[in-house]
Amino acid sequence: MTADLPPDLPAEEHGSADEHGVASARGERIAKWLARAGTASRRDVERMIAEKRIRLNGAVVEHPATFVAPGDIVQVNGQVVGAQEHTRVWRYHKPEGLMTTHRDPQGRPTVFESLPEGMPRVVSVGRLDINSEGLLLLTNDGGLARRLELPGNAWLRRYRVRVFGVVDERRLASLINGSEFEGVKYGPIEAGLDSRKGDNAWLTVSLREGKNREIRRVMMGLNLHVSRLIRTAYGPFQLGTLQKRELEEVQTKILREQIPGLAAPVRLKTRARRLAAPESVAPAESED
Repeated sequence: MTADLPPDLPAEEHGSADEHGVASARGERIAKWLARAGTASRRDVERMIAEKRIRLNGAVVEHPATFVAPGDIVQVNGQVVGAQEHTRVWRYHKPEGLMTTHRDPQGRPTVFESLPEGMPRVVSVGRLDINSEGLLLLTNDGGLARRLELPGNAWLRRYRVRVFGVVDERRLASLINGSEFEGVKYGPIEAGLDSRKGDNAWLTVSLREGKNREIRRVMMGLNLHVSRLIRTAYGPFQLGTLQKRELEEVQTKILREQIPGLAAPVRLKTRARRLAAPESVAPAESED
C-alpha cells in the first residue's frame, strides 16, 4: 500500500517514523528507504526523482513525499533494489590525508575510496579534518548518523593532541568554563597536560560540541600550534587497537546496548569483522 503523494499534504497523511527512525505502518519515505538500502544519499535520491529515474511498483516516482511499504517494488534506472539492510556501524581508523567526504572537488583522496571492496554504502558520524586521524564511525543509516551527531546526545569525543609551544596549565584548565576565539564561542573543553618534552607537549582533550576545527582554533587562542590530533573515542566507542585504515564492525548486540531505541535488526546478527583497506589506496575534513 503506497501512494505517490503531492508534497503539500499534511505529514500525518503521508505516514511517519518515530524519533528513532522506525517507519510506521504506512511505510518509509523513499529517499530514506533507498539510503538505507545503500543506493545513494537522500539528496541524490531527490535528484534522481527529479530526473525520473526511480519507479515504485512500475510507476515513475514524481515527488519525494512518496512512501515505500513492505512488498513494494522499487526500481532505480530500471534495476530492482533489494531489501534494506538493518542498521550497521563500523569503527574505522582514519589516517591523515583523507577527506571525510564522498566527493572532493579538488580530487583529493577520501575515506570512502579507501574502504575495502564489498562494503555497503556508508556515511560518517561527524567528520575529521584532513590533517586529523583516529576513530571515525561509519554507518549505513544516515538517520542514525545525524542523530548521533546532535549535541543533545552529549556524547564525549576524546582526543590525544600534540602541540608546539609553552603550555600554561592554568589557562588550559580554564577551558572547562568555555572560551572564545576570533569571535566564535566554544563550549566547555576538558584539557590536561600528559607529557612535555622541550617545546612539544601531549594533551588529552575531551569535548561534547565538536565545531569545525574547534580544538585547533581553541589551542591557537592559547598560543599553541597543533601538530598532531588523534581521536581516541566517540561516545562509548573507542579507537582501541585498530591500526590505520583498519575497519571493524560493531556487533549488533553492542550497538543495541549503547544506542537506546535502536530498531531491532531484520537480519541475523553480524559478527564483528576487521578489514584492512587495500595498500594501494593513498593514506587517510571537518570536526576535530
